[in-house]
Amino acid sequence: MNYFYNSVRVYQGRGCLSELPEACKEALQNEMDSGILLLVWDKSVLEQKGFQKLMEEFPNVVVEECSVSNPEIEDLFAIYQKTLRFHIELVIAVGGGSILDLGKSLCMIRDEEIASVEDLRKRIAEKNYKKGALRWIGVPTTSGTGSEVTCWATIWDTENLKKFSIETTDNYAYAAFADSKLTEKLPTKLAVSSALDAVCHAVESYWAKSTNDISKIYALDAIRAVFTALPAVIEKRNLKIAAEILSRGSLLAGLAFSNTHTTACHSISYPLTMLYHIPHGVAVALLLGGVFKLNEPMISNLPRLLESFGVESIDEIQPLIEKYLSAAGFETRLSKWGATDASLKEAAEKSMTRGRADNNPIPLTTENVLQILNRIKE
Repeated sequence: MNYFYNSVRVYQGRGCLSELPEACKEALQNEMDSGILLLVWDKSVLEQKGFQKLMEEFPNVVVEECSVSNPEIEDLFAIYQKTLRFHIELVIAVGGGSILDLGKSLCMIRDEEIASVEDLRKRIAEKNYKKGALRWIGVPTTSGTGSEVTCWATIWDTENLKKFSIETTDNYAYAAFADSKLTEKLPTKLAVSSALDAVCHAVESYWAKSTNDISKIYALDAIRAVFTALPAVIEKRNLKIAAEILSRGSLLAGLAFSNTHTTACHSISYPLTMLYHIPHGVAVALLLGGVFKLNEPMISNLPRLLESFGVESIDEIQPLIEKYLSAAGFETRLSKWGATDASLKEAAEKSMTRGRADNNPIPLTTENVLQILNRIKE
């Protein structure tokens, strides 16, 4: 069955952030004295005219800077506590996937009485929270997360080697702004790792058990866009044009997997990030070639998918990914990140993330995951 739903109002293109104040007026039904929380990775982004105009028109804007990566339950609880004293009716999350995930998670728990980190951990584990207590708007400052158009958020619990997904279709953003002016000056490492994360979102949505024809269309366009722009990013040329193409590709990938979830690449990547601190985009990208080979028998119209990468064979996928990771300065062998035979076995055992592993077209086992990991160990 083919079914696709996404309620986010999408603004895309260089300069689209100028429409942010108008979108806020619509979201708040022209109640100009409403409280708005601007949750940002770095306050310097607020120099953009769209934010300046927003703060001129709305008198009750609270700015909260939060520079965290891979947000932990403790980070979410800290933001929850810090903002309790403010009357907030709209959250605008501005940053990479970590900040967007924090913003949408805060909207889920904002109206709850939460006494402690342990209380929050229990609520998240039991999915005991309200469904979208507040509206939120996503403004990504990287091109890869797709979080601005998905209804789930990743919150980490590394103390217990767990990853939680807070999700409900009630928590799609009210609006998303994919403005390449916010991404055109990204460091090369961040630009490449984010872009390859978007590729994995797209590919995994294409072969997911829960895929659909609309997601596949978005996915193929997203992959083509990323590999069109990456050479310019590496060579540091035509960066404004490259940023616009990557912004579009990331958005399309986000739309693609917003209706499918991810699969094996993401499921296996989570313990790699927790155990070895491999950046998320790097971890998922390193797994792509191996998972491609695993899933080959179940991939529909494989030539069309390979064409979007600009290759003719699955054997070309891993070298292509590693070429861009190496050019950006990332290690491509797990041993360089600290992996050992014993720890890889632990990683394989922790790779069966519900909703991701069971969405893969080929069943994951500790054995086939370990084979994938060993191929990129040395």
